[in-house]
This record gives sequence, C-alpha cells and structure tokens, in this order.
Amino acid sequence: MSTTTSDVELVGDETALNIARAALFASLMGAFAYVSFPYPLSPAPVTLQVLGVFLAGLFLGPIWGGAAMVVYLLAGAVGAPVFSGGAAGVGVLLGPTGGYLLSYPIAAFLVGVIAHGGLDLGALGTASVPRLLAAMAVAVVVIYAAGVSILYYNLEMTVRTAVVTGALVFVPAELLKMVAAIGIVRSDAIRAA
Repeated sequence: MSTTTSDVELVGDETALNIARAALFASLMGAFAYVSFPYPLSPAPVTLQVLGVFLAGLFLGPIWGGAAMVVYLLAGAVGAPVFSGGAAGVGVLLGPTGGYLLSYPIAAFLVGVIAHGGLDLGALGTASVPRLLAAMAVAVVVIYAAGVSILYYNLEMTVRTAVVTGALVFVPAELLKMVAAIGIVRSDAIRAA
C-alpha cells in the first residue's frame, strides 16, 4: 500500500509559521530569563521576562502568544534551563516565584486580546498607545496577582509584605518594559517588515 501526499493532510503555511514564531518567542523568554539579577527589595529577581510576555502577546496575538508561553513553561518544567538564573524543573513552578511564571500564558493572551481587539491578529500599527499600555497594564496586574499569591503562600509572609516585595517594588521596572515594548512595536524597522 503506497501513500501519496494527497492522502496526507499537511499543516498549512500559516500554522507552520505560527508554530515557528511561538517557538522563537519561547526561546526569547528563555534568553530574557538569563538577564536576571537579585533585587535587594524582593525575594524575586528582576528579569526581562515580562517584556517577553508583552512582546509575545503583541506580535503573536492572544492564541499564539499564550501558546508560546506554554511552550516556554513546558521546556522549563522538563528540564531546559530557561527559568531565571538558568533554573529548571517543576520545583521552580511550584516554588516562591512560580506564580509569576504560571501567569505568563494568561497574561500574554490578555495582552493579545486587548491590543488586537479580539482573538484575531490585527495590525499593531493601528493600535493606539493607550490601548497598548492598557493591554500591558492588565498583564502586569495578572502577573503580580498570581506572583504575590504564591510568594505569600510559599514564604509565609504577611499580605502587606508580599504585595510590597512581590509587586510594588517592581513597578518602575515594569513601566520601563512597557516603554521598551511600545518602542519596539512602533519602530520603523518593525512596521516596515
């Protein structure tokens, strides 16, 4: 019995391209995790990962941006050293900073939905700066709500200490990441591509 290509349903070009883009953004998240340094005001380190979440949602849209973050988490869970400082394993996801990590797919999804106005990937050039800022602000709230909750639980902190050391001290860094994301989205090189 022979099989021809007409008997096999191939993945479409758009799906293949989206899978490649999701893999690229998952890899980018792993690289951003290596830009990590301890923060004396918090048990959580400062990384560029939230910028990666923003960019995944903005450039890939809600579905594929969220999928890229799932791929990233799966890679780290099975042992790829892609979490902050080269850490890996399920233990990281269940540890004090696991809430931040586990929120990334939801946050990227929400960035995509808000920035693109729905589930379909639209032209970012038409999204206003306030809309982009709103999308990223919602993502930050989701990330820090999950992160602070797990930090509070794992380190047995008071709610106030968890909120201050797990979220509020990072607000200036998140604002800079938002500005960077908007700069990347609005850059002439990206819009021309």
